[in-house]
Amino acid sequence: MSGLQLMWFVLIGVLFSGFFFLEGFDFGVGMSVQTLAHNEKEKDQIINTIGPVWDGNEVWLLTAGGAMFASFPYWYASLFSGYYLILFIILFGLIIRGVSFEFRHKVPEKNKNFWNWTLSIGSFIVPFFFGLLFISLVQGMPIDADGNMTATFTDYVNVFSVVGGVALTLLCYLHGLNYISLKTEGLVREHARNYAKLLYYVLYVGLVLFAVLMYFQTDFFAKNAVLTTVLVVAIVLLTIFANVSVFKEKELAAFLASGLTLVVLVVLLFTGLFPRVMISSLGSQFDILIKDASSTPYTLKLMTYISFTLLPFVLAYTAWAYYVFRRRVTLDVKGY
Repeated sequence: MSGLQLMWFVLIGVLFSGFFFLEGFDFGVGMSVQTLAHNEKEKDQIINTIGPVWDGNEVWLLTAGGAMFASFPYWYASLFSGYYLILFIILFGLIIRGVSFEFRHKVPEKNKNFWNWTLSIGSFIVPFFFGLLFISLVQGMPIDADGNMTATFTDYVNVFSVVGGVALTLLCYLHGLNYISLKTEGLVREHARNYAKLLYYVLYVGLVLFAVLMYFQTDFFAKNAVLTTVLVVAIVLLTIFANVSVFKEKELAAFLASGLTLVVLVVLLFTGLFPRVMISSLGSQFDILIKDASSTPYTLKLMTYISFTLLPFVLAYTAWAYYVFRRRVTLDVKGY
């Protein structure tokens, strides 16, 4: 395995980490529209917290997919063909979620509820099916010597993958609640804080169940027990820290901790995959390895030059956008 191959594997993990940190609270805010708000004004207030940034956050997913296509085409081909239906459902969730932002403020007041529901449903679909995808991926799928996946329903949907989907959805929801607490004033802020106080206890149960299933359903602990244990403990400690911060009303600390929990979860999955990109349940000889799935050295080198030239501008623009829209949102602010 070359240094460039390793770097791009890590970089794709970084892109997914950025996606779940930023888009994670987007999903949580979207789910909160129909579960947290008590009236239309509160729904407007909640949506306005992400109105200026939600579409920019989704770029991280597009970049991750594009980077995977260019740097690891064999991984991209096997993953996207094998998970075609799940990725189609994720795309459907992103579409109905995206159009709801545009349509809900252009329709009469009586028709807004339909687009509120599409926003919440789309925001639930995406993290749940991403959890389903990633957990079934690390659990192992029936991949043959040619990299073709011939999976059945239970390969995609089983106890472990469903627990993973629910856990990721709940993590995103809590991340969104922490963001709402950080970005709003009034009753919505109190509602978000109270919901988070309750749901963290549900998350503890989910994390314990997730860790137990990971021990029995993957080879993470068998291959790298120390690093896997450290990362699992880090997820638990960050969750506890976020929970305590919510009770102490330290909103920024709670938001950063819930976001870092998602980041560490991605790190856990990618370190468990390493040095593979796809795990075959038919036998380790059919695993797709990083060194076999990548593009040519010239392609990786050219991508590196281009990426590191453009990356500072993208990061600077993202930071500037969040700085400009840093103020708390009140009930009387109009927008999305």
